[in-house]
Amino acid sequence: MFPLFICPDLKLYLQAKLVSPNECEDFESSLLSYEKLDRASPDLWPEQLPGVSEFAASFKNPITNSPPKWMAELETEDIEMLKELGSLTTANLMEKVKGLQNLAYQLGLEESREMTRGKFLNILERPKK
Repeated sequence: MFPLFICPDLKLYLQAKLVSPNECEDFESSLLSYEKLDRASPDLWPEQLPGVSEFAASFKNPITNSPPKWMAELETEDIEMLKELGSLTTANLMEKVKGLQNLAYQLGLEESREMTRGKFLNILERPKK
């Protein structure tokens, strides 16, 4: 049998087929593609997602002193919270997320109790026409 270091990627294939080293080289060369793809044509390479090109181009512009549009609507409290969350470690951030999930669950339970209470007190009943 021939040495297997000639085609290490095809080791199992060679052992199963017992091919010669020349056949292995022919097989590897048959996998090569010499096709040249020209990406200049928009007909051949249409934009996959509409608007992505403009979005990507907006980040190529030099950085300006004005804040981004989404950040202009934030208040100082919001910015402070973003800074605080950004400074947390991964473990602390996960703990914060778990705390928020628990709070949301507790609020859901409380809302459910209040809705049930309102139902029993006939507060939620529609007025009769």
